Amino acid sequence: MKSIKFKNLILQLVFVLSAISTFAQDGNAGILDANTKVRSYFNSGTQLMYAIGAILGLIGAVKVYQKWNAGDHDTGKVAAAWFGSCVFLVVVVTVIRAFFGI
Repeated sequence: MKSIKFKNLILQLVFVLSAISTFAQDGNAGILDANTKVRSYFNSGTQLMYAIGAILGLIGAVKVYQKWNAGDHDTGKVAAAWFGSCVFLVVVVTVIRAFFGI
């Protein structure tokens, strides 16, 4: 009884593995396909990064304005931090585009 179950299990495993291997593709073709898909998404990702940067810029402007009106002494430091984060988002996109040649 155990040997019949074991043989059925082995037979099912062979069928599953053979089905998986028929759907497999060449490794090089898979890498090229992934490269094409990632490059096609880059422009959408760039626009998303710019939108995030714009939202962060608005939030930062409101925070700095609140600190300035409250008379806090570290307003310049907060403004520089928020401005730096927005510039960082733009620079990262530019560097990635230049590095990968997109």
